[in-house]
Order: sequence, then structure tokens, then C-alpha cells
Amino acid sequence: MTEVTAEAVRDDVRAFLAEHWDPDLTVAQWWERLGEARWAVPTWPETALGRGFAGDLARVVADELRAAGAVGGPAGLGILLAGPTIYTHGSPEQQERYLPPIVNGEEAWCQLFSEPGAGSDLASLQTKAERDGDEWVITGQKVWTSGAQVADLGMLLARTDPDAPKHQGISYFAFSMDQPGVEVRPLREMTGRALFSEVFLDGARVSNDALIGGLNKGWAVANTTLAFERTGLGGGGSGAGGAAFPGRKAGALTTRVGDLVTGIGSGRSVQPSAFGGSFGLFRDLAEKLGRAGDPTLRQRLAELYTLNEIGRMTSLRQRAARAAGRDAGPAGNLAKLLMSRITRLTRDLGPAILGPEGMLMGEATTGGGVVQEMTLFAPAPSIYGGSDEIQKNIIGERALGLPKEPGPDKNTPFRELKVGTQA
Repeated sequence: MTEVTAEAVRDDVRAFLAEHWDPDLTVAQWWERLGEARWAVPTWPETALGRGFAGDLARVVADELRAAGAVGGPAGLGILLAGPTIYTHGSPEQQERYLPPIVNGEEAWCQLFSEPGAGSDLASLQTKAERDGDEWVITGQKVWTSGAQVADLGMLLARTDPDAPKHQGISYFAFSMDQPGVEVRPLREMTGRALFSEVFLDGARVSNDALIGGLNKGWAVANTTLAFERTGLGGGGSGAGGAAFPGRKAGALTTRVGDLVTGIGSGRSVQPSAFGGSFGLFRDLAEKLGRAGDPTLRQRLAELYTLNEIGRMTSLRQRAARAAGRDAGPAGNLAKLLMSRITRLTRDLGPAILGPEGMLMGEATTGGGVVQEMTLFAPAPSIYGGSDEIQKNIIGERALGLPKEPGPDKNTPFRELKVGTQA
């Protein structure tokens, strides 16, 4: 098998862009071209509309798109979580149904995992799914659901067997958000935005053929989703020349794609990838404001660069292990903890560079208000995707062999457990 080199990838992307990039296309048209050529998600396997590239080659693709002023593939949880979970656990029919609309941006996804009484202890979830012929009837509540108000589909965890131990009676569904019995209520954050929502499910339905990974096998499937989440969040990094949220509700598909070629300070809400690209933003701001010579700021900028490089290399090691069929161990958990540290550093460093202006919000401020929003958003990464405390527990128990927290026997039926019992 011939090894793919960075030079060959660079030449291929440049040739593709020379023939196909057109800023006057709609976003939908451009994503269709990008997906058909397998440049939309080059890290996905070849069997799943990707190219099987490791992170270094994927960055070559992103660099060339950026250099040409072209927009990258769709953003969102379909690319980050749903797609990888489905190509890992889904049937061939499910892969054929769900993967193409993720890659070309036609459908957006959200993650229907956390509940008011099941956040850190996710396996205590109480949303129930009851069989009715070829369908399941869903009743329950989810919370902290990113992008629920614009999602077409959701990764739904529901309890299908309350008589089984809590980790064994859960199933994973590809769930339609556009149906009776689904109510989405956005949650306003201190950034002024509403990235998260509550979702109420009252008699909503999902077909049995949307069951991913098998009946009562949802915990294993969910752990795959969470592993990809931690890898994605921990890897940081930034995309190509611009990006857009997929799906019909977000309204980007009919937009002229050339209008999206913007940087991190575009006025859109801060996303995890912004923290991965914060070094360049902060360095440029320090130079613009004449503070690049400040020894304290220089030292902290060097720390931020170093942490981002560690995150990038950790992500590369994890992907290499997975490609070789090896267990990456706690690399994803360590990457998630590293991202929390990076966001805390950006929280302190950004306002220090801006000075008094860091107390002001709005696009009229230096940097377009991105630093201020990153500062307010910084507490979130240490909570979502599994809190820092949960990551440390996992590392302690699974990597270091430390004893688990005391709790009921793991074989206790879920219906016999008290709500919120840790295990």
C-alpha cells in the first residue's frame, strides 16, 4: 500500500479547489462538492465517505482550504459525534441513511444524553422508551442539549429495560426532532446566547430501525460517542477559512458560501474550536495593542502555545492507536482535562491583553468581542462532555486501577435504585 504524503495531499486539494471552488455557490452546493470528493471529513474512514487520514494530513487539507479562501465542511455534532458513532456501530443500512446527510450538511444533530437527575451519573437516566409494534414511544426530559433548537436529529439515550442493571437497560436511537411530543426550550447563558436547551419528550416516537448498536446495548454505543467527544474537544484546533452550522433550520444552506469566509472573530457564537485557535488571536491582539514585549504576557502566550501543541499531539497519538487497532487508554480523558486547562488560561490571558477594554462587550471592541465571550464561556468546557471530576475518576479507576466509589452492586436492577445513586 502506497503511503500518502503531505505533498500529494496538498497537490490533490489544490487541484480540486482550482476546478471546483466557487464563492458564488450556495453553502449546500459547495458542501455537496466537498463531500463527493471526500474532502469534507477526511479523517473518517474510506468506507464512511472519508479518506482515513490521520490528523496531520487532515490539517494539510484545512490549511489548503484556508489558503484558497475556501470554506470547510459542516461543523456540529453530526460530524463530531453522530457520524463516527454510526460508522462504528450502525448497520450498513443505517450508515447509508445517516452518513451522507451529515457529510453534505443537510441534517444537523444534537445529543440527547444528560437529564436533570442524570448528568455526571449519566447511566441513571430515566427517559423511557416503550415498545409499540415497530416503534418506541419516548417519555422524559433532557437538558444541556447543544443546538437542539436547530437540530433535525438527536442521539437519544433512553431506558428500554428498567429491570436490568442501570448500565445494561439503555438503548441508543437516531431520533427525529421534528415531530409531535418534542418541545425545545432554549437556556440563556451569561454570554447572552442560548447554545443549550431543555428538551421535553412526551409520547414522541422513533422507529425500531433507528436503534443503533442493538437493543439494550446503548451504554457501549454511548461510550463510543463520549470517546469521540473527548477527543474532539481535547484536540482543539480550528477549521478552514470559515464554517457554518448544518441543517435546514440553521438557514445557512442557501447562503452564498463566499460570505462565510471569515475568521474566529466573525460575530458568531464561540465554539470549542475557538480555544484551539486562541494563540494566534491573542498573539495578534498583543502585537496590535503594543503589549507583545510584556514579559509576563509573553510567558503566558508561550504556555498557551505549548498546551495547544500537547493537545494536538495527544490527539494524533490517540488516532494513531485507534487506526492500529490499539486501545488509546485514557488519552481522550487527558485531552479533555487539558482543554479545561487551556480555557482557564484563555479566560485569564485574554482580558490581561485587552486591559480595561476587556470589561466591555460588543463587536465594536478590539477583537470584535470574541475575547470577552471566550472569557464568559470558559467555565463550560470543564463541565460538558463529562466534568473534570468524572475524567479524573475514569483515569483513576480504569488507568491507575484505583478502587471505585462505594455504591450498590452493579447487578442491581435499575428500578430498585434510588434516583441519583452513584455506581
